Amino acid sequence: MNDSEKHNMEEVRLMKGNEAVAHAAIRCGCDGYFGYPITPQSEIMETLMEQEPWNTTGMVVLQAESETSSINMVYGAAGCGKKAMTSSSSPGISLMQEGISYLAGAELPCVIVNVMRGGPGLGTIQPSQADYYQTVKGGGHGDYKMITLAPASVQEMADHTVLAFDLAFKYRVTAMVLADGVIGQMMEKVVLPPFKPRWTENEIRQISPWATLGKPATREPNIINSLRLEASDMEELNLRLQGRYREIENNEVLFEEFSVKDAEYVIVAFGTTARVCQKAVEMARAEGIKAGLLRPITLYPFPTVEISNLANKIKGMLTVEMSAGQMVDDVRLAVNGRIPVEFFGRMGGIVPSPDEVLHALKTKIIHR
Repeated sequence: MNDSEKHNMEEVRLMKGNEAVAHAAIRCGCDGYFGYPITPQSEIMETLMEQEPWNTTGMVVLQAESETSSINMVYGAAGCGKKAMTSSSSPGISLMQEGISYLAGAELPCVIVNVMRGGPGLGTIQPSQADYYQTVKGGGHGDYKMITLAPASVQEMADHTVLAFDLAFKYRVTAMVLADGVIGQMMEKVVLPPFKPRWTENEIRQISPWATLGKPATREPNIINSLRLEASDMEELNLRLQGRYREIENNEVLFEEFSVKDAEYVIVAFGTTARVCQKAVEMARAEGIKAGLLRPITLYPFPTVEISNLANKIKGMLTVEMSAGQMVDDVRLAVNGRIPVEFFGRMGGIVPSPDEVLHALKTKIIHR
């Protein structure tokens, strides 16, 4: 029995969400991880170091001297058509913003994992969802977007890592796995993905013909750059990017519904709060309240059409977030004033309880 067959016999594991990201990255053929430790995501790099994938798959794992260095190392590896990734938590992602914008301007695919902590500033190591604006709205300078996946389980931490690489290379964009600290630190059973070999140089040339891999005999070498000296060239790039984002919005929306079919009131939540809100929906149903839950899985592209369609069938919506209210703006834009949309949230690392969510649903929406 070879090593791969032995691995495939050990599919179901009990591990943290952060650990699941590391194992999934190795298994999906990631070429390089470049990062810097920060709670509550440090186990991603720690697990990679423990697994020593440079001895098995050839994956490079490097602790950079800072978050700024790590995102620029990702830029370099991505420019060669490699599957490159980094991970951090909220303050670290802030330090990466310039590099992320450069990646967008150079049309380079990569994966970033953000396990959110409370802020602003250094904040707390406790969980948060207050990086929504920074991530979904771009964060850095310029008109760019990142595909943003919001896992709500350890299983999805693994699955979304693989999906993020697939989508990043499909559209030549940055894809972010946006988790809160609870999902990164909690332990659950997870079925790890099968092993995929890393791409050979010939495969990279076929999959990513734009990559810089040295000068072939038949043509000039590719040059990776986000600088455009002429305004017309810069506009051409932006028009191309906006067309790509429209394609993503048309084809890649993911969401999950719970008890929505006959609902009169719908809660919208992602990540850990969606798990809390599912329990709140069950409690509401036990009291005769027809409540449901819509969980966006992709925060970008956002399920705008689906929420808009729901607004034609229900009496009101409540968004629940571990923030002062950020996703609520996108829900209100989707609803466009047709029904009440209210917000309930906790901040500073506090996770709302199902009782609090049910109380907010009653007082803010049902009996408003």
